[in-house]
Amino acid sequence: MTSPIATRSEAIARLSACLPMTGSVYAQWRNTDFGPGGGNRVSGLSPWLRHRFVLESDVIDAAVAEHGIEAAEKFIQEVCWRSYWKGFLERRPVHWHDYCQARSALIANARQYRDLGARLARAEHGQTGIECFDSWVNELIEFGYLHNHARMWFASIWIFTLELPWALGADFFLRHLLDGDPASNTLSWRWIAGYHTPGKTYLARASNIARYTNHRFSPGHALANDAPAPEGVERPPLEAVPRAVEWSCSEQTGLLITEEDLNPESLFGHPNWAATIALQATQSRSPHPVADQVDAFSQQGLTDALGRNEGRCPLGVLGIDTPRQRHQVCALMRQTGVQEWLTPWVPTGPSADALGLLSSQLQADGIYLKPVPRDWDLSVWPHATHGFFRFWKAIGPMLADR
Repeated sequence: MTSPIATRSEAIARLSACLPMTGSVYAQWRNTDFGPGGGNRVSGLSPWLRHRFVLESDVIDAAVAEHGIEAAEKFIQEVCWRSYWKGFLERRPVHWHDYCQARSALIANARQYRDLGARLARAEHGQTGIECFDSWVNELIEFGYLHNHARMWFASIWIFTLELPWALGADFFLRHLLDGDPASNTLSWRWIAGYHTPGKTYLARASNIARYTNHRFSPGHALANDAPAPEGVERPPLEAVPRAVEWSCSEQTGLLITEEDLNPESLFGHPNWAATIALQATQSRSPHPVADQVDAFSQQGLTDALGRNEGRCPLGVLGIDTPRQRHQVCALMRQTGVQEWLTPWVPTGPSADALGLLSSQLQADGIYLKPVPRDWDLSVWPHATHGFFRFWKAIGPMLADR
């Protein structure tokens, strides 16, 4: 594998290249992980889709044009899982905040208690003695990617065999995955652990791993035999979804770009922006340092997005992870004289947390951010209320009419 290039042109090229396998090939082979360089029959688009170099609707439309909606159904479902997770977390942001709180407490516990700290270190360094798990750790650290099926096995082994807290595993993924997404990652780990669907966990089985790794791994009796579900799991009340926003551009409107949406021109077009700025919050994904390649991918993507969206006063790519960084950004934005900044909607997660802190500081200076949601999100997020297949049934007519 080569280091991925974080540009929109690369995303379009990869989408074009993967289209032939988004029909029956994907349906047949999507669950099989042949390993790095083994020719997995999946799109590999996730880092670009996560940062919205390309949109879910773009990818779905391209697959339907190539194969028809029925032949491409399994691939379309996989794309829609992202929309489901994003909508689910947007409607229940408490899951993100609870995760962050639990993660911080567990990191402190791992420093205080030797046994937990030692077991966590062995897992994160791929030294558990479970061959498949240790291999996936090394693959994740080297490439910033794991096949989706491997992620499920990994999380199950982490929780039920190694008996480590799920929130620390979610943090490990979010630090290393190029496509690390606060909704998909957090909620997937919750699902494996039995907190998403009450009473339902996911148990990694040796026979399943052997079959779907093409017998690269056969963990035998090394894995847990059961995955007990936690008791007393309840879903919090639904919060309102974002609503459509009236917006317009004047000679005094600025563009603010985040790593959550690196294709703002498809939303706003190419007005004569008074000023442009790209804000990076990658290091806010974890209290621990985020992997260099993850940080670099986001930074390169933000630079690419700025290059495609020119303004009269470009401020560049700036971090907003720390109070000092946010203070510097406020000063620069204030100097432009621009009082309204448009930005694509920033969903629940670390970018939204950091941007919320910045926004409060800016408002004190009479500077306002206007987040604008996309039509796709406005259409599908309201249906992310229960399980995926209820969501899928609800959005099916919309997909058929595209």
